[in-house]
Amino acid sequence: MTDKPIALVTGGAQGIGYACGAALKEDGYQVVLSDINAEGVREAADRLGGGTVGLPCDMSGPGQIAAMFDTIEETLGPVSVLVNNAGVAMPGDFLDYSLDDFQKVIAINLTGVFLATQRAAKAMIANGIEGAIVNMSSINAQLAIPAIPAYCASKGGVNQLTKVAALALAPHNIRVNAVGPGSIDTAMMAGVNANPDAMARVMSRTPLGRVGEAREIADVVAFLASKKASYVTGETVYVDGGRMGLNYTV
Repeated sequence: MTDKPIALVTGGAQGIGYACGAALKEDGYQVVLSDINAEGVREAADRLGGGTVGLPCDMSGPGQIAAMFDTIEETLGPVSVLVNNAGVAMPGDFLDYSLDDFQKVIAINLTGVFLATQRAAKAMIANGIEGAIVNMSSINAQLAIPAIPAYCASKGGVNQLTKVAALALAPHNIRVNAVGPGSIDTAMMAGVNANPDAMARVMSRTPLGRVGEAREIADVVAFLASKKASYVTGETVYVDGGRMGLNYTV
């Protein structure tokens, strides 16, 4: 067991998830990173240091999610902060998009978020923890891209699930919020970064004129997890360089 509050970050082997782990570690949490990439998440935990734990978990598998929480609770204690970051996009043409791909994205990006949130909340309530849950949404919860239909649908669902959970858990002083990144410099954007025309299109719709950094998302996650956000629940905060407010460009 640990005497520090425990923060679990799913999809924590790289990118935004890893940055969230680093930010929460700086805030004094015992951090647990989980990821479907078993070797990668253990390496990430070692790299973050400070006793960080890395656990393999496929967020599309209800049994794996339950087993992950069992392990954390038996070895460290109940989670005080949950960051539901794991997600996939799986782009494809709308007319040819397969049901299997659609269901896989929903299973990870939405159903997995529901299951993890429910499990974490039950343990928080049982242990009298006034915790925080932060879900990773996206600007594509509201701004659609036809090549990622399942991703857009899943993130729209995350926004509504965030509100539902916030209302359900408010009597227990458990706060639930979401963060909606715009274009962030992660592996998911690697193809865009390598294509000057694609990058120009991204910049044309980003008023601040640059892509964001993973740490800029993590800092907002850490704020929402902290007591500084003690009266904030049910909200989605968009961290997008001004994209959501953009009407037109000159």
